[in-house]
Amino acid sequence: MPADRFSTATRLKALGEQAAARVYRARPARRNRLTGRAALLALVMCSLVVALAYPIRQYVSQRSDIADQRRKAQDAGAALDRLREQKARWQDPAYVRQQARRHLHYVMPGETGFIVQDGTGVTSAPKGAQAAQRPWYENLWDTVDSADKPAGKR
Repeated sequence: MPADRFSTATRLKALGEQAAARVYRARPARRNRLTGRAALLALVMCSLVVALAYPIRQYVSQRSDIADQRRKAQDAGAALDRLREQKARWQDPAYVRQQARRHLHYVMPGETGFIVQDGTGVTSAPKGAQAAQRPWYENLWDTVDSADKPAGKR
């Protein structure tokens, strides 16, 4: 017999092994957590999500379309109100005379009309005669060049 047969460490180790063997024998076999019911529930939930995803997406997009159409209808209503106001102004003869004087430079009989120049002293050559003598691509290039110049140098 070995000398350490009765040692405390050896006895504790043997007791621990026996206790562990009893515990593992007493514990029931571990069942799988994914039962048939859980798998069926997961399948039903996934099918519901897949089945409802498209209608929900359509619902949300249609709600945004409805909001856009309502906004457009409000904008059209505001434009209609502005046009009605403008039509009412054009029914007034005084407003018509004012607009004719301002935009068409009309004068009443007995009045003298004047055109006041801006005073810069810069006169431009008549574009019709000069532009008609050149090829079209030169006219196009000149307009592109003049558009590229800064506002103060035009």
